[in-house]
This record gives sequence, C-alpha cells and structure tokens, in this order.
Amino acid sequence: MTTSKILEQLKEFGSEQTKKVFIRHGAKEPFYGVKVKDLKTIQKKTGKNHELALELFDTGNSDAMYLAALVSEPEKMTKEQLQKWAEDAYWYMLSEYSVAWTAAESNYGWELALEWIESKKEKIASTGWSTLSSLIAIKKDKEIDLVKIEELLDFVSQNIHSSKNRIRYTMNGFVISVGSYILPLHNKAKEIAMQIGKVSVEMGGTSCKVPLATEYIEKAKSHFKVGIKRKTSFC
Repeated sequence: MTTSKILEQLKEFGSEQTKKVFIRHGAKEPFYGVKVKDLKTIQKKTGKNHELALELFDTGNSDAMYLAALVSEPEKMTKEQLQKWAEDAYWYMLSEYSVAWTAAESNYGWELALEWIESKKEKIASTGWSTLSSLIAIKKDKEIDLVKIEELLDFVSQNIHSSKNRIRYTMNGFVISVGSYILPLHNKAKEIAMQIGKVSVEMGGTSCKVPLATEYIEKAKSHFKVGIKRKTSFC
C-alpha cells in the first residue's frame, strides 16, 4: 500500500469523538482520530516496511505517525532517523509510545535513551525514560547495565517531583518497569516507589490517572510475573 492510499484509509477510519479526546491530550491537525485497533487493521495489510514507515512519519499526520511505528522495522532504523522521529513526535502518544517502542527495539535504544533523558526538552527527556522502560521489559538482565539502572532509580527518587510534567509520568513508569521486569532490582524499585509515593501529573483535563508505582509493582509480584520479559515493546 502507498502512503496516499493509507491516508485515505485513515480518513475513513477517523472518528470525531476520538479526535476530540486526542486533541485534549495534545494532538494537533492534521489527523483524523483513528483508534489504535483500526490502525492495527491497516498494519496487517501493509506488514512491516521500513521505507513506508519513514514516509508515514514524515506526513506529520498523528495517525500516520503512530502507524509508522507499527509497520517499522526497528533494526533498520539509523540513529539519525530515530533522533529525527524523537524531535518530530510532538505529543506524548507519539513520543512516549511510538518512538520509544521503536527505539527500544533498534540497535541504538540504550545509547539514545541515556542521551535523551539528559535533554532540557521535556518531550525528548520523557521519550528517553519511556525508551528505558521498554528496553527493560524486553531485554534479558544480562544485556542491561544494572548498575546504571540502579543509579537511575536513585536519580528518580531525588528528582521526580521537581521534574517537568511528562518527565514525572515517564520516570514513574520507569520505576514500575524496573520493579516488574528486573528481578535483582525488584526490592530496590519497590523501596523507591514507596519513597516517591503519588506522582502528580497534569493529564490535559481528562480523567486519566497516574499509575501508583507501589501498586503496579506489587501486582506484578502477586501474579508471579516479576522478571518475566515481554516479547516485544509494541502494544
């Protein structure tokens, strides 16, 4: 399928109600308000296609940009392409999900995540923390620098409440990810979660809530899932 044909399908799947919700969260024109389940319907038709993913992301259409990640081939993404995606992803559904998932499965996920979390730009930094969370969920512990992860847990404990809005959200998600997917650091993450407590994040005036890290980590433990990795970062 060509990019133009896909844009036509996106328009057909568009929903004014979904569009209104996305706008409240930060989406901007042009886009049609396509639900993720409908994006996955298109994804099944296109399959994985690196060049198509790049074209879709470059449209600037939020629906197409999200779809771009679903059809991407992360292993083919260059560092420069990932950096461009991080810079062009203008709201969190793209930056903290689409870009972060793709980066996590690329050859540059760890490297870029550590660079991104140092950024002064809220959007870039939050992308970095989300990328780390995704990496932790899919990589074997032996492939992860656990000393660095432990250092970052301490950093979050000291800085989360004074950080910018979306950085607070993704730092909180990082603690949850460590506590859920890295068994050797489960107790450490649980301690940090207790220290930081409830994290306040402005959610665009919607009813969305910030996950309480202690509850999510305990849930993983009670379901005997601590340390069990996911097959993919994409949802």
